[in-house]
Amino acid sequence: MKSRIKDLPLRDVQNLADSRGIDIQKVGIKNVDVPLIIQRKGQDNQIVYAKAQICASLDMNFKGTHMSRFMEILNEWREKELLGVDIKGCLEAIKEKLAARAAQVKFVFKYFIEKEAPVSKQKSLMAYDCSFEGILEEDNYKFYLGVKVPVTTLCPCSKEISDYSAHNQRALIKVVISYDETEHIWLEDLISEIEKTASCEVYPLLKREDEKYVTEHAYDNPKFVEDVLRDIVLKFRNNNKIKYFEAEVESLESIHNHSAWAYQLESKG
Repeated sequence: MKSRIKDLPLRDVQNLADSRGIDIQKVGIKNVDVPLIIQRKGQDNQIVYAKAQICASLDMNFKGTHMSRFMEILNEWREKELLGVDIKGCLEAIKEKLAARAAQVKFVFKYFIEKEAPVSKQKSLMAYDCSFEGILEEDNYKFYLGVKVPVTTLCPCSKEISDYSAHNQRALIKVVISYDETEHIWLEDLISEIEKTASCEVYPLLKREDEKYVTEHAYDNPKFVEDVLRDIVLKFRNNNKIKYFEAEVESLESIHNHSAWAYQLESKG
């Protein structure tokens, strides 16, 4: 006898009504592995490996969201050449397909920039942790560009009190900025401006002559985490494109079992 199971309609439990009266602010998928095509300044596009988080609001009348639709949208947008702010279209697609009032997507990825050693001029790739994040609530769109930049800092106090040299260490500058979708800030430019605020840049490849330069350059440019942070704040305050920023500087101290840390958040309205 032929089975009729395959002829039965598949029940969509997600579309059933929920009686608890609770709107959910964010529901979706996270830690999704996805390749992205990132546009670079003056160079060919770069394909990066990203971790994605994508979510939407859920009305109280629905029991669940449609998780597969998030993946459908990601599969479509991973083939586009992204400039960061372009993810607004991705958010609009999420809102439309899931009948949501708000949507959010975040991509976290390693971005590679070719750096030239200061003296030997040897080139090598430097990896930076970066992120694109977009939030669309009703018709209000916000884009956030994030970077983590390793640098060198040398302690002004140590230099002042020591007869021989001064202690220095690697520090990490974390920045998140927001700007209008009509504007654009290249990752390369943002990272370069951040590196200038440190005692010295960090390089992926150094020969002996480069190491001499880095050591002496840092010694001639001592900075506390407070100094680095204030220089970043001034740069961002004077950049008319930037409407919002968060900045933090963490010095991975070489003579302490703790980090020195400074933080600032500002919004220009």
